[in-house]
Amino acid sequence: MTAVATEVLDRAVSLEEVLANRERRSARQQSALEWFRRPVVGFTLVIPGPHKAFPGTRTLLEAGLAAVDGLLAERGWAVLMGESRFQPTGPEALRVVAADPLELKRALAGLEDRHPLGRLWDLDVLGPEGGISRQRLDLPPRRCLLCGRAAHACSRSQAHPLPDLLAAIEARLGGWEAGGWVTGHGP
Repeated sequence: MTAVATEVLDRAVSLEEVLANRERRSARQQSALEWFRRPVVGFTLVIPGPHKAFPGTRTLLEAGLAAVDGLLAERGWAVLMGESRFQPTGPEALRVVAADPLELKRALAGLEDRHPLGRLWDLDVLGPEGGISRQRLDLPPRRCLLCGRAAHACSRSQAHPLPDLLAAIEARLGGWEAGGWVTGHGP
């Protein structure tokens, strides 16, 4: 990636930009679901704050896609369509998979929980009846990057300062890039 491209992508984005991109992503996922009539995996990153696409996020996306694609191949689930995007609102990817949507979500939730970088990935599954939640599968909620409590509770209450969250993300990413991995206090 050139320095110019990095400068363009590594900029603060507004809430309006993030929400507009979420709508566009949702429309692409719905279109893929209708076209292929198979579950759609939506892949985004868990990056708090206004900077969603900095050089390390490319590594997070690539490592995540390698893990997801490896899991799908291991399970014998064919990828019928795939795309990746790297934009100021954050990297994202989409996969259409020939699999049972509930089994797919369970496998991807396991990947989020077990992989050293998995806590930084958001792997959603959209099936014919809509999105499939961890709660629907009786899986525990995602954990906070810092304290290990339920992430949604810490996020809603803004329990942790943004610099601390970003430092935890940088530590995980730095540990991964160095060949080891660091989790901090959260799982």
